[in-house]
Amino acid sequence: MSETSRPRNHADAAPPVLPQRLRGRALVHTTGAPGPGNPHGSDDRPPHTPRGARCTGRDGGSGTTPPVPGPPALLLLLLPVLFALIFALIAWQIVTHGPLRALDERLGAALISPSAVARFLADLGNASVAVPVLLAACGWAVWRGTRTWRQALAACLCMAVVPALVVPLKLWIARPGPPGMGPGGYFPSGHAATAAVAYGLVVLLLAAGRGRWVWAAGYAVLNVAVGVGLVRCGYHWPLDVVGAWCVAGVLLFVPRTRPFTVSSGASPGARTAASPR
Repeated sequence: MSETSRPRNHADAAPPVLPQRLRGRALVHTTGAPGPGNPHGSDDRPPHTPRGARCTGRDGGSGTTPPVPGPPALLLLLLPVLFALIFALIAWQIVTHGPLRALDERLGAALISPSAVARFLADLGNASVAVPVLLAACGWAVWRGTRTWRQALAACLCMAVVPALVVPLKLWIARPGPPGMGPGGYFPSGHAATAAVAYGLVVLLLAAGRGRWVWAAGYAVLNVAVGVGLVRCGYHWPLDVVGAWCVAGVLLFVPRTRPFTVSSGASPGARTAASPR
């Protein structure tokens, strides 16, 4: 039986066949397709590279690796030292009757102008006003679970240090007050120190997240208002108020140190969500 020879151009003459989509494992090459062998199957597992493990921000944007860094430790150490140096400079000028004291007294005498608004602002530095506000903030923070009882106790102890520190300084420096206020004992201002420490502790207890800048701005405005009220009413010289702010700057550093900072574990927001309503 003879063999029939096939024409050479048979393969070339065949119509082209389009690639067919295969079923089963061939589907794994489809982007995001489920099934074994999917090249994107590892998307559900954390990648092994440090960049891939980075947490993203809102809406999947780039973020920072938690925890978000806070203020540098060196800055927190330098701030109370700076406040102490400023206080020492002012106290030295007052004790030695330096030019800064003379300028302060001329400025204070020119600013004296009592009014009902000034008295109201000055009264915000009374212990009968500032301390209850601090106690209410302590109770609220502990009840909400954003602060522990240890942190609330640290805030109360810090507040108790104010008169124990300010009164001896007043007696030692013995600066006379503005006209009509009697002799000695006006530097630093007890009212300004009470307001600065009490309301500063309230901010440390309650402020969190991005809103802490709003709290800080309100705190600054409130303390400036108290200082203006004290000077306008003729209760203190301007440097008495500035010296009290320096004392507060040193004392407010204590609640930010261990063991009074937020303990490790659940975040304040998580503790708030888990706390009983």
